[in-house]
Amino acid sequence: MARITAVCVVHALLPNPPGSGVLTAIDKRPVGGRVAVGPLGLAGDRQMDTRDHGGADQAVYLYADEDAAWWAAELGRDIPPGLFGENLRTSGIDLSATRIGQRLRIGDSGLVVEVTAARNPCVTFARRMAEPHWVKRFTQHRAPGAYVQVATTGTVAAGDAILAFPAPDHDVTVADILLPPKPGAMARLVDAERSGAVELSVRLRRAALRSAASPGATPP
Repeated sequence: MARITAVCVVHALLPNPPGSGVLTAIDKRPVGGRVAVGPLGLAGDRQMDTRDHGGADQAVYLYADEDAAWWAAELGRDIPPGLFGENLRTSGIDLSATRIGQRLRIGDSGLVVEVTAARNPCVTFARRMAEPHWVKRFTQHRAPGAYVQVATTGTVAAGDAILAFPAPDHDVTVADILLPPKPGAMARLVDAERSGAVELSVRLRRAALRSAASPGATPP
């Protein structure tokens, strides 16, 4: 059964880059007990860069134990929960293969989240990892984990089961829209929204329309 294996919130705000006075909340660490989850994410967490990594449509970031284990073997180092800036570490679900708009029930508190976006790596993530060519390597592996919005508020704790609702009637996955998106993926999302199969976030809708209209894209 798919489940939550760790719940992480910000441990400390870090200068980004060092000495700049600009802060990042990427330093997430596991916490115990049940944590409330509201429209903007987990209680006790922070989002400093809401333009690129936060807001209601990217309130919570999920990453899979299985993908973390792959990176641990690849890099020869531990990838503990929270290292990638994730709020929820999962087991037993291929997050990057979930479809945009997929809903997940987590635990028994009524918490329901909806997959909205892929996590695109950035310079902050690269600084945190201190691995050569990290943005390119993370992108090429195409296992970005999933951002979700909170459809129904509740609480979450390690050990909570994850139940997937029926998948939306389209074929575009989280991995498909990791930048650069797979050919035709954004156009298919535009089609899916027009048919009523999914409701995209404002941020993703704009990106999908731009991509679908770009030269060489499959017309929506």
